[in-house]
Amino acid sequence: MSELITAAVAALKNRVNSFDAGTVKFALTGLGAIMVGPAGVWEGDEAADVTLTASPEVFEDILRGSLKPMTAFMSGKLAIDGPLSLAMQLGSKLA
Repeated sequence: MSELITAAVAALKNRVNSFDAGTVKFALTGLGAIMVGPAGVWEGDEAADVTLTASPEVFEDILRGSLKPMTAFMSGKLAIDGPLSLAMQLGSKLA
């Protein structure tokens, strides 16, 4: 597991802990993936209701709060595969 993935799982557990609306996968280009869902937050690359794909740098900026998830999406830095409404629900917990 990369240091970024380990740190991101810990950070997301502090902010989200669990997400009852569905399962979300954060795919970090070249590093791996983080899952968020009703079971909590964990490293994994499983099927999800929505997949958010970004570079590790963009993901770090989102976690730090220096980049809003919707801004990243609108600028093409964050790709969303699945229901936008589900991604927005999780995004509101990250802001």
